[in-house]
Amino acid sequence: MASSEGLRDIVAGHSSISAVDGLAGRLTFRGIDIQELAENASFEEVAYLLWHGRLPKRGELAELENQLQASAALPDEVVEVLRRFPASARPTHVLRTAVSALGLWDREAGDNSPEANLRKSIRLTAQIPTIVGTANHLRNGREPVVPRPELGIAGSFLYMLNGTAPTEVAARTFNVALVMHADHEFNASTFAARVTIATLSDMYSAITSAIGTLSGPLHGGANEAVFRMLEEIPSLAEAEPYIRGKLERKEKVMGIGHAVYKTTDPRARYLKQMAHALTEESGETRLFQLSTKIEEIMLREKGLHANVDFYSASVYHVLGIPVELFTPVFAISRIAGWTAHVMEHLADNRLIRPRAEYVGPVDRHYVPIDQR
Repeated sequence: MASSEGLRDIVAGHSSISAVDGLAGRLTFRGIDIQELAENASFEEVAYLLWHGRLPKRGELAELENQLQASAALPDEVVEVLRRFPASARPTHVLRTAVSALGLWDREAGDNSPEANLRKSIRLTAQIPTIVGTANHLRNGREPVVPRPELGIAGSFLYMLNGTAPTEVAARTFNVALVMHADHEFNASTFAARVTIATLSDMYSAITSAIGTLSGPLHGGANEAVFRMLEEIPSLAEAEPYIRGKLERKEKVMGIGHAVYKTTDPRARYLKQMAHALTEESGETRLFQLSTKIEEIMLREKGLHANVDFYSASVYHVLGIPVELFTPVFAISRIAGWTAHVMEHLADNRLIRPRAEYVGPVDRHYVPIDQR
């Protein structure tokens, strides 16, 4: 039986949502290049595109924005659940549990009709930023900041985080980051969501599975690991010996290399430009300089390019997002893609049940307990 470790390069299904060209370093959403979307579209437009297969008309976008604004507040019961979580709990685990709890107070939770799942997709896209912002304040002993959904997903989240309206540059930058992370084919968390919904479970169960998968450092936790690594390097001069040490010990350099891209991740290319502009504007250039140095070393020594997590760490830091929120912020964006995949899979559902190649012992026999 043919097999592939980690299912690398195995086509596990069909999708019309996003496409990754690993050789050309290209990513498209519904056929539109990611860079074109990053330069022109709001995150709300991209969510509509992923859900409906086309960009919204002006009236359709306005209707979606109104629906998102009306859904941003959390049920009081979920806020009370958040208050009971220990301050030491990882924010990603808090998000995972809160999303699961949301399903308990949604009367449509068990309705898998396309119409109900679209409504749930809108609610989740509006409420996940509120969960992240609310939980962050509560774990730090502060009362939550009420969202301002009229600022859009990007602007409202930065407002909830800092208590002040973001600058136009900050809101625009975060909007681009959300667009860049909105979907990425059958990545680990998306595949987990599709495996869950394929059993005819429900939207909340599927998204809870996705967030649990996202929390690992080899997936959504990678940008947090990148930041921790950058913090460990005291100066630009010590970047080379630090990285060489990691390579000699055969340790992974986080944010470098990708399972699909054989050249530069197109999202990393764009985020690198943003990180450079932001750090120049803020005067906090150290992280960007270290990042470019590490990327240069890894390309020279291993032929590996930076991925999306590598420069998003610098962007988030300059935007004032605490490092422990880097992974939950990923979910604020990727919820658009996860829900699109859940709806796509249900439209032509088939249980996902791969086989395993058995490599254990054979022809063994039971031995009575007193003879062992």
